[in-house]
Amino acid sequence: MNPVILGDGILGSELSKQTNWDCISRKRNGIDARFLDEWSHRLKSYNIIINCIANTSTYSCDSKLHWDVNYKFVDSMVDFCNKNKKKIIHISTDYIYSNSKSFASENDVPVHLETWYGYTKLLGDAHVQLKSNDYLIVRTSYKPYPFPYKEAWNDQRTNGDYVNKIASLIIQLIKKNKSGVYNVGTKAKSWFELTNKEFNTTARQRDACAPSDVTMSIIKMNSALKTTAPHQQIKTNR
Repeated sequence: MNPVILGDGILGSELSKQTNWDCISRKRNGIDARFLDEWSHRLKSYNIIINCIANTSTYSCDSKLHWDVNYKFVDSMVDFCNKNKKKIIHISTDYIYSNSKSFASENDVPVHLETWYGYTKLLGDAHVQLKSNDYLIVRTSYKPYPFPYKEAWNDQRTNGDYVNKIASLIIQLIKKNKSGVYNVGTKAKSWFELTNKEFNTTARQRDACAPSDVTMSIIKMNSALKTTAPHQQIKTNR
């Protein structure tokens, strides 16, 4: 196994920290996701490409940037991996379940958040599923650790967790050579419930444009990692 991490944001940095896998940074290495051909030679020696590059400006109206990074780059990366017999690990988001069901499973129909971010991330997922010869899609959500904010949403339900915990789960799936689509997270809670005890955050309501429920079923992940599955509610329409 010889993976490389693309992107040194919160998750990419944590994956690198926990594994010492090589990391290619947009800023540090001067790469542009729009022009993969200019730097794809950097990837030749690796057999697993972990794509943490995304436009995560969730509510931005800059549709072109979302298309360029969240879809067109994924399209180019899938083609590159197929041609060079490499596996792509594609990091996605729980937000594509925003209009689906509570505790949506990997087999339920995702219906994206009504933003360019949600739309392009969903299409990126679909492209990987349809075109990639060897892939793992990870749908997840995470926050920095330590948590740097004084307030946290108390009215959005999520399986997200601190980035160190999420990164550890992703690493386990990669090392077990899992393929397909996996929801990655921990038991459902609000961000306030996650952060209040350790960081004494104050509860606040989510922004009006943010979904109230992005819960996912993590039964498949728990089974793959042979962990004890937490109690999950019956699925309902959001």
